[in-house]
Amino acid sequence: MVKIGVLGAGHLGKIHIKLLKEIKGFQLVGFFDPEKENAKKIAAELNVKNFDSMSDLLDEVDAIDIVTPTISHFDCAVDALKKGKHIFIEKPVTNTLEEAEQLVKLVNEAGVKVQVGHVERFNPAFIAMRDIIENPMFIETHRLAQFNPRGTDVPVVLDLMIHDLDIVLSLVKSNIKNINAGGVAVVSDTPDIANARIEFDNGCVANLTASRISMKNMRKSRFFQRDAYISVDFLEKTSEIVRIKTVTGELDPLAVNIDLGNGKGIKEFSFNKPKIEQNNAILEELTCFYKAISENKMPPVTLDDGYKALRAAHKILEKMKFAEKQIQ
Repeated sequence: MVKIGVLGAGHLGKIHIKLLKEIKGFQLVGFFDPEKENAKKIAAELNVKNFDSMSDLLDEVDAIDIVTPTISHFDCAVDALKKGKHIFIEKPVTNTLEEAEQLVKLVNEAGVKVQVGHVERFNPAFIAMRDIIENPMFIETHRLAQFNPRGTDVPVVLDLMIHDLDIVLSLVKSNIKNINAGGVAVVSDTPDIANARIEFDNGCVANLTASRISMKNMRKSRFFQRDAYISVDFLEKTSEIVRIKTVTGELDPLAVNIDLGNGKGIKEFSFNKPKIEQNNAILEELTCFYKAISENKMPPVTLDDGYKALRAAHKILEKMKFAEKQIQ
């Protein structure tokens, strides 16, 4: 049995508390939240112990789930590492790149399991396509959300786009060669809509768009690779594969065929919408965290993964600032 506690009982922290109680192998010891009135309310509502301090909670657990505001991620993680605790930490992993770099060094010395909460890795639509997406050469993502004041304390790149950055970096096995980006602040003090074009050494290009001022919600990614097009809808949890092959024999009258002309042959298009095994992505990622601890294996989303996504996000923010100066 792994004893675990939660730091932070806000909107997402409350969800984590509920789900941790469902996972066999985890014993939820309690939580700590500095806002005492909210903490008392959550403790009574969910029938879970509310600790008076983070230190007291850390003394009672084997692992800690950090679901606090991003600005406090680093300090919470350092305190947990000092006491040798395994860590689940929400995205973005830290507030600054320097903090993330320091955290990587500390974790390597501590020898504990650390998993970063990039929950879209556990989206059933992505899981269904993960092994089918091979060597994508063009990627297009749209992550659009209706306005919500929660999260506007950080740029949309760190709030929304970082989800797609993690997905892209997990699939493209190549270093980033160049980044171009632009964004504008519309209703908050930081960019609310942003676009980034990422070029990789292997020739792959990823075009990412994120907005938190849209009229409708959208979380869709499209992957183009040799002889295939794959669409993943993270919001609707559906996927589609379009496969392309050269016709060598008789044409299938029910298939979509395109004659390339000039004797280049005929291509046949087949469409497939696989059945998606639905899941609770947050429950899945927390269960994987338990397995990483109990089975002594690598977490599916490592601290290094979280660092790479944050590093790419900050490079995009730097490019956005440069572009803004050029316009001025």
